[in-house]
Amino acid sequence: MSGHAIADILDRLEELAGREKASLGEIMAATGGQSVAAALVAPALIVVSPLSGIPLLPTVCGLLIALIGLQLVVGRPGLWLPGPLMRRQVRGERLGRAVVWLDRLGNWLDRHARHRFTALTVPPLALVPQVGAILSGLSMPFLELVPFSSSILGLAVVFFAAGLVVRDGLFVVAGLAMMGLASLIPTVLIDLVSGS
Repeated sequence: MSGHAIADILDRLEELAGREKASLGEIMAATGGQSVAAALVAPALIVVSPLSGIPLLPTVCGLLIALIGLQLVVGRPGLWLPGPLMRRQVRGERLGRAVVWLDRLGNWLDRHARHRFTALTVPPLALVPQVGAILSGLSMPFLELVPFSSSILGLAVVFFAAGLVVRDGLFVVAGLAMMGLASLIPTVLIDLVSGS
């Protein structure tokens, strides 16, 4: 990934937004097939964006994230993704609005990426962001019950992916912090329900 990795992906997503509809497979291909870790970026950005309000889309993206994370853990050299998930479609207009919304985040990540705490991004500690991505993805279907709450986990995965690709361990730490924040949501909801 280049120094403008996230911005480059968003540029390719903006091109897809000019179509009437774009499949999840086409959106995934916007990572450029650079690495399995880079493939985490597209579904995570979808979950961070307003597209997460589309019913079942956070669940689909969460399953994709978990599947990609699992392939990272086992060290699979190429990426395999199931066809039925890849054929799901998003309207180009909605994708375009999401890209505009994500542009600031992408530029911020690209500007602040550095080689820091690199031990967290190479074996054996690379398991931390890889397993973090799996757990985040598997949690998204449950958090979908609370609108847009899965976006916090999506942001965690964006940090994990960026950290792994550009070897920035500080992004991994930020991803863990986002996971911690997301874990508070069920606790708060249970407290609210039990206190009512």
